[in-house]
Amino acid sequence: MIRTLLFLAVVLPSFSSLAQREAEKEKIKEIEAQKQIDRQRKITMAIDSAVRLSEEGEYEAADEKFKRALKVIRSVPTDLTYHFGRNSFFLGKYRQSVDWLNKYIQLKGTTGQYSNDAVEWLKKAEVELLKEKEEEAKQAQLVLSSDYTIDCGPSGKVVCPVCKGTTVVTKKDYFGTKYSTCGYCKTKGHLDCEDYNKLLKGQLKPTVN
Repeated sequence: MIRTLLFLAVVLPSFSSLAQREAEKEKIKEIEAQKQIDRQRKITMAIDSAVRLSEEGEYEAADEKFKRALKVIRSVPTDLTYHFGRNSFFLGKYRQSVDWLNKYIQLKGTTGQYSNDAVEWLKKAEVELLKEKEEEAKQAQLVLSSDYTIDCGPSGKVVCPVCKGTTVVTKKDYFGTKYSTCGYCKTKGHLDCEDYNKLLKGQLKPTVN
């Protein structure tokens, strides 16, 4: 009897302590789970707020909220790829718009809530992106022609870029094709380096035929 009592006196506190530790672990798990739920709710509210701002035309403010949300979320919701891509279009960020809208279409295909809209916005963004690239190419050409002098090589001559060396310029109108002597190369078919660079800079004036 005494041995039993001693055994219980030793064992029962151990069981009680173990149960207490398990209860504490469960409590910690519950707290962490609640924190995760609260964190996710805040992210969802931030995204909903960004979507609302975008729909109201507040694209800059929406962009900031979208980017803040993207910094803290571990897995990007599919619908966010659509809304962020659409909002980027209105900000003129066409490359970004194409990227995110493509992500939505890849993930949802034709079955998504915004699939049809995503396809339409993607087409618009691609058109604008193409225009942007063309404009960049034009700007690059403007830099070349306005800010630099081109070395024409040992000959010091360049085939006339206006008539392509033929000395004749052709123009088509409703009455047919008209031919005229090139007013830039003066029937030579080429330009010397000085005149060529003047032509690139828009400084060379044609002679009157």
